Amino acid sequence: MEGGLRGNTVLPNSNDKSKVLDVKPLRMLVPQFPDSSEGPPFVCVPPDGPFPSGFSPFFPFSGPQGSQPTPDFNRNGLNSTAVPIRSFRTDNLSPMDAHGNHKQKSVGSSSVKKKAKMDKGSKLSFTASSNFNPGISLSERDDGNRELVENVLLRFDALRRKLSQMEDTMDPQSGIIKRADLKAGNTMMSKGVRTNMKKRIGAVPGIEVGDIFFFRFELCLVGLHSQSMAGIDYIKGDLDGELVALSIVSSGGYDNDAEDPDILIYSGQGGNAGRDKEASDQKLERGNLALEKSLHRGNEVRVIRGLKDAIHQATKIYVYDGLYKIQESWMEKGKSGCNMFKYKLFRIPGQIGAFANWKSIQKWKEGVSSRVGLILPDLTSAVESTPVSLVNEVDDEKGPAYFTYFPTVKYLKSVNLVQSTSRCDCRDACQPGNSNCSCIKKNGGDSPYTANGVLVCRKPLIYECGPSCPCIRNCKNRVSQTGLKFHLEVFKTRDRGWGLRSWDPIRAGAFICEYAGEVIDSIKARQDGDNDEYIFYTNRHYESFKWNYEPELVGEESSDTTEDFDIPSPLSISAKNSGNVARFMNHSCTPNVFWQPIMYEQNNEAYLHIGFFAKKHIPPMTELTYDYGTPHSNETEHNNMTYGRKKCLCGSLKCRGGFY
Repeated sequence: MEGGLRGNTVLPNSNDKSKVLDVKPLRMLVPQFPDSSEGPPFVCVPPDGPFPSGFSPFFPFSGPQGSQPTPDFNRNGLNSTAVPIRSFRTDNLSPMDAHGNHKQKSVGSSSVKKKAKMDKGSKLSFTASSNFNPGISLSERDDGNRELVENVLLRFDALRRKLSQMEDTMDPQSGIIKRADLKAGNTMMSKGVRTNMKKRIGAVPGIEVGDIFFFRFELCLVGLHSQSMAGIDYIKGDLDGELVALSIVSSGGYDNDAEDPDILIYSGQGGNAGRDKEASDQKLERGNLALEKSLHRGNEVRVIRGLKDAIHQATKIYVYDGLYKIQESWMEKGKSGCNMFKYKLFRIPGQIGAFANWKSIQKWKEGVSSRVGLILPDLTSAVESTPVSLVNEVDDEKGPAYFTYFPTVKYLKSVNLVQSTSRCDCRDACQPGNSNCSCIKKNGGDSPYTANGVLVCRKPLIYECGPSCPCIRNCKNRVSQTGLKFHLEVFKTRDRGWGLRSWDPIRAGAFICEYAGEVIDSIKARQDGDNDEYIFYTNRHYESFKWNYEPELVGEESSDTTEDFDIPSPLSISAKNSGNVARFMNHSCTPNVFWQPIMYEQNNEAYLHIGFFAKKHIPPMTELTYDYGTPHSNETEHNNMTYGRKKCLCGSLKCRGGFY
């Protein structure tokens, strides 16, 4: 077009690279028009004309007025160079980095290089099915309940474990960023597998005080705290438009400690030093402003405490500590010398203990205070590397009936379960995805555990490396053979005898213990069943449940693959005279523990073991329970299904009323 705009003039037919063109970006806010000496006068006309002499209309106004119908932009036959804006790829305004941070995109060669490095191997090659049905209605996404919250968390962790397994097979030199939690969380969000999306002040439906979370994304998926990285979650009030604080995560990024477990001194957000910036004064904006407004408003604020994982020191566990109110605020100099906001929150009375329980357990472990009701500090007499406490806070009983503590199962004679097996030839640890490892082959080509020893999926049967395998002792395919990892406690319950619980938090899929005892034949099991309450049966009917990942979320076809067990022959284990902590686990109709058959070689023959794994995240001091199952009709006296039935006191909403 002749007479172009001043400041955007391109020199015609110029090959001289030494000349700098006076080109200004199109995003300039102030329009610049040519002087009369530089071109024809600027003319403004309606899109459909009339056009003065020397000017012609342009697309889509190129036809005479009224001579052409409105074009159908949905027709495939439209021949146009116009491209809708949505066709262009745009970067997210706040992309999530490998640590879960939302960052503004920076400009510069260093950021480009960093992004290129991340893109090199930051994604797994899978695409979730576009036809995936989350099974959660729109109303359930807004408002959840206990069953729905647990379902979302179970599905998230199942997907995360599978992605972790896939990541473990990748070449360590490939540059893969191993953050299966972020990949699983983003997939769940995009597919609508979430609940409690409606932001609210106070309690969140389906979430209980004391619930624990091993990943920040879990907080987002269930609506407890919608910020994946920021420590303060807030909304704008409906009536006055002021900011209102909803929840805070105290994860140790600032000095937030207080001696009283019901008091939290919380530091405001912002002002931290980074790679490219120095520490600065915090500003009264966003989350800080929301906390200040909530101080005057007096609304409840949810508090989530971030604590170190005693088992994996590099990770954190998040504990929902209930509802607090902000009591006062002030500003003080931080360690950096800059001003920072401080908020004092106090816990609303009448809530069950959460963070306070963690503090008590920490003192027990450090010997600062003694455990009330402690009978024995270690009932295993050092058979286990981790002590098992014996505690009674209910009555004067000094302990359960005498038994010999033995950490594994004993086969007193050859049984049908024994079968020949082949050992692996790995000289170090068995590597996930190693097609030459015979133990990996027997597991279908995948390691049954993640790199940190968490069970990936329930399987009909799991094969572990045995004593004759040359791989190292701490091979990840020996999870059930490495003893107890959690500090367990045998305790006296109020109405169900002795029970078992843990001082430590237990994540879903973690190995707890095996069922130890003497293997007995089916005839002896039937004869002793009335007088032996410590027999474990594999041939009972167990309520089915789904625990594994959903194939469609990792690009696999939907499958009806069973999670039910496939054991060569029934197995009965009696722990009456000798056994381990598993003999103290009580029955529940909605248990938090399940059992998994495991086979490994011993003395050149393979034997079956029963391993117990966490079904979901289990907070400290929560009783560990599993489903005892129901005997088949031909295994009861005269086919009488009420024979041997005991009243169930599990307290579950789905309690079947009795167990065997």
